[in-house]
Amino acid sequence: MKENKKDIKNNGCEEQTVDTAGERTEQQDSVKAEAETKRDDADGKNDEEGKTVEDTASGNAEGAEEDPLDAAKKEIELLKDKYLRSVAEFDNYRKRTLKEKAELILNGSEKAVQALLPVIDDMERALANAEKTEDATVLKEGMELIYQKTNKIMESLGVKRIDTKDAEFDTNFHEAVAMVPGMGDDKKGKVLDCVQTGYTLNDKVIRHAKVAVGQ
Repeated sequence: MKENKKDIKNNGCEEQTVDTAGERTEQQDSVKAEAETKRDDADGKNDEEGKTVEDTASGNAEGAEEDPLDAAKKEIELLKDKYLRSVAEFDNYRKRTLKEKAELILNGSEKAVQALLPVIDDMERALANAEKTEDATVLKEGMELIYQKTNKIMESLGVKRIDTKDAEFDTNFHEAVAMVPGMGDDKKGKVLDCVQTGYTLNDKVIRHAKVAVGQ
């Protein structure tokens, strides 16, 4: 009887041990399955991240390939804009220059005319006074004053008389209107008389002096 109870107790312990081992096996299987699931999820996430990185790198590569073309187009537009601006500025400059040149040609004598206006005023006053007097000396003095004033104005404008007194004949300044023979060797090739005074403007001959030359 005691032996039967012992056997039953032993059988109960064995069953309990089997049950405990089974539970442990199930727990291990569950942990293993959960680990495998997490590993699969991690692998899937890594695959997705790798694909995203590849897509991003591919997009960047495509963008890098398009950048030179876009840069070239922008540079062409910039150069085109600069060219059009330069053409417009040059056209405006050309028109302005032509206008200023036309005004200069049309009104180039303005300064000279303004300088000579006082001389005209003096001439008008001299004519008015000539009607009031018959003294030739007074008229002569008035004419001399006007003449001197005119010469000063002409000099201020850069106009000078060409000197012909005892000068050697020079075709750059003189125009021979007469050749006078028999004046001696010392007068040969020299200006004997000035028929019309010559003038220079800023050292440029604007009228040759008409002279008689010894032959």
